Amino acid sequence: MNTSLQIKDRTITAAEIIPLLDNYRLLPQFLREVIIDRAIANIEYTPAEFTNVYQEFIQQYQLDSAAKLETWLNKMNITKVQLETRMIRNIKLDKFKQEQWGHQLESYFLERKLAFEKAVFSLIRVKPAGMAKELYHRLQEGENSFAELAKLYSLGEEANKNGLVGLVKLIDLHHVLAQMLHLSQPGQLLPPRQIEDHWVIVRLEQYFPARLDRAMRERLLNELCDRWLEQQLATIDSSTIQAL
Repeated sequence: MNTSLQIKDRTITAAEIIPLLDNYRLLPQFLREVIIDRAIANIEYTPAEFTNVYQEFIQQYQLDSAAKLETWLNKMNITKVQLETRMIRNIKLDKFKQEQWGHQLESYFLERKLAFEKAVFSLIRVKPAGMAKELYHRLQEGENSFAELAKLYSLGEEANKNGLVGLVKLIDLHHVLAQMLHLSQPGQLLPPRQIEDHWVIVRLEQYFPARLDRAMRERLLNELCDRWLEQQLATIDSSTIQAL
């Protein structure tokens, strides 16, 4: 039996599908979904699990009547059966992720923790070491405020903000500066430290540590699953894929 797709006046044959997906850069995503379907095929779920997901969906989109749900389905151009099929797939995928990588989350979180932590801090950066020591001494003695000295002497954009930097992810900072902030306490004035060709004086204002809460667990599970999917995709030679 010949299979084809009719789009207005164009007929796309089965043999054309794979090359078109490849040309439109959709083949990797298509293969990812196929890999997922194969991986979760034997994952089981309970009616209670489906009911919980369905009720969360109804509450999230405020579809508290059959009419509202029907309107939403029409807007999304899907049927209720299709919606429920997608929900079931998501349930099975979540269970698959938990089964495969749930036991790794604590160690993976510690490995990735610094990437999610954020800080607000005050910064002065100058080039002469002697100037850095002098400014640090004036701050220690209370002769000037951090904002005054940053505005007068700091060489970076922070000078226009009274030395204040943030809210920023520590991973986006120089690794030495990130480590300084990670090990300090709010309000602590750190002595001058050389970072590349500048000397910096830093005071931590606020620190926002990463926590292994529900949202973080979901994020890390997705990262591990994406890494696994990339490994699976790397084993597939797209040139050998053919439509039968």
